[in-house]
Parts: sequence; structure tokens; C-alpha cells
Amino acid sequence: MTLKSMLVLACFFLLLLNMFQNEIFNITTKQEFNSLALKVFKYQFENNKVYRSFCDLLYRHPSDVKAISDIPFLPIEFFKNKTVLSSNEEVKQIFTSSGTTGKATSKHHVTNTSIYEKSYMKGFEYFYGPIEDFVVLALLPSYLEREGSSLIYMVEDLIIKSNHVDSGFYLDNLDDLREKLIALDQAGQKVLLIGVSFALLDLIELHQFHLNHTIVMETGGMKGRRKELIRAELHQVLKKGFGVSEIHSEYGMTELLSQAYSKGNGIFNCPPWMKVVTRDTEDPLSIQDLGKTGGLNIIDLANVNSCAFIATQDLGKKTLTGQFEVIGRFDNSDVRGCNLLVL
Repeated sequence: MTLKSMLVLACFFLLLLNMFQNEIFNITTKQEFNSLALKVFKYQFENNKVYRSFCDLLYRHPSDVKAISDIPFLPIEFFKNKTVLSSNEEVKQIFTSSGTTGKATSKHHVTNTSIYEKSYMKGFEYFYGPIEDFVVLALLPSYLEREGSSLIYMVEDLIIKSNHVDSGFYLDNLDDLREKLIALDQAGQKVLLIGVSFALLDLIELHQFHLNHTIVMETGGMKGRRKELIRAELHQVLKKGFGVSEIHSEYGMTELLSQAYSKGNGIFNCPPWMKVVTRDTEDPLSIQDLGKTGGLNIIDLANVNSCAFIATQDLGKKTLTGQFEVIGRFDNSDVRGCNLLVL
């Protein structure tokens, strides 16, 4: 291939990538999602060396992929020892997982942070409305204590864009957080309290609440600080401690640029550019019927510059309405901070 041909091809793929970015967050129908997912698959097959090698090992070529059920899902472990990129652009941000001592951590190389910012802002607004309506209080001590957290990146931006003087992070100053929560709630101010599970439990062990205008959202993960609880047990304790009828949850991870949200009962919904299916635990290449427990495979079209098709180590079920439930994790997988509760 001549240099001129290579430049023409590079320009073509750059234009294609820009087109994807414009389409991703304007999806309104299942047909639009499926069509764009197939286009993204073809693009990533051609431009992502790691994903291309994986597809080649499976003898899966774009000519063989006629529906999204035919698309191979890259095991999430590849993010631990490979640079998973579908772009030649400069890497602007590297998000890292918390990992466990002695274990390799995942690295998500991001070439365009504006896609991530657009994804979490539009995703939050899709489920909760304008962020400006909320005071955002963040109780994420374990994430603040390290660098490279995609969760901190997101929440910090939510705090800034809430444009409220009372929004902010809390570390060990739980007495100050108690006073702020009570004052804001009594004033009728809508509040988003987002926190890692063990820190929320620490808070309600010191103080009990009766909140009427506050969304309590857990991001999962005891991170070795406490005994692991199944989500139903955790939520029951948190509901009693905060005096709320439901506990909300955020489902996200280092390797994804989108989040799913639950407004109660551990049932998650995806934004229009994200989809979850389950794979057979005995046959990882086989997609299961609705209602069966299996490994969670995620299509996140915001991952257009890395890999949009990820096979996670989480176990769950897909419902008839397109929602999903996280049940636990595969026994041989690492327990990581953003990946919710172990089975």
C-alpha cells in the first residue's frame, strides 16, 4: 500500500470515527443501536490490533457478523496486560482499576475524554434529570486515596457542573457530612449522596437519618474493609440507616465509559447507547435466553476508541424489559472496587 493510499485510508477512518461519535448519543431505537453496533464492530475489527487478533482466533470476520448476537465479546482481562485501542490519536487519560494486592490492574486508555464526559452527563440526565437540580455529596474515600479512578473523574465533574456551593467530596469528616445532609434535606434541596458501600455503612453506624429529598446511591464494593453482603442485605441496612424507601446503585467499571443505574431493588437500566446480554457460563461464546443467569456481556458504544464489546466477570440475569440484575462474580475473578458485590 502506498503512502498516499495509507493517508486516504486514515482520513476515511477518522471521518468514520467522528460520525460514530455524533451518532452514539442520538440513538432512539433498537434498530439504530443494532445498526451502529455493527458499524462499530467493523471499525474496531479493522483498527484495534488486540480485538482483531481475538476475533481472528475465533475465525470471526465482519463478513460472518450479520447481527449483534454474532459479535465476539473481548474478555475484560485483556485490559490488564494489553493496550486496547481503536484509535491512533494521542492517549489523553489512562483510567486504572483499584485491583487487589499482588494482582494486575486494568488500564483503559482514553484518547477522547469528551466522549466519556458526554456519556456520563447524558446518562445521568437520562435517568435523573439535570445535574444542576442536585447538590452532589460524594463519600468515596478509597477512590480519593489513589490516582486514575474513572469514578472520581466522573463525580468530580458532576460536582462542578452541579454549580452548587454545598457540593463536594467527603473523606473522614463524617460529622460534617451528617450536618450537611440534614440541613440540605430539611431545606427541601434535592441531594445526590453517592458513596462506596463500606463508607455509607460507616456513616450510618455513627448517625441515623430520616431523609426525604436525598437519593442515596451506592457504587458497590467493600474493598476488603468489611464482610461482603449480598445487595439485598446491604440495601436493607442502608434503607433503615438513611430512612429512605429505596437505595439507588451505579454500575460502572474502569473498562467502560458508560454507566447503568438502578433506582431500587438492584434492577439496572442502561442508557440507549449501552446494552447488556448474558453468556452461558459453560460456553462463553453462546448468548443465553432472557431470565437465565450467566456472565454479563456489555456493549458500550461510548467505547468507540477502545473496545465496545466486553465480556465481564460479573454474573447476572437479563429481564424481558431489557433491564438486568447483578448477582455476583465468577469465583476465579478478582474482587474490584467498582464491580459491586461478590456472590
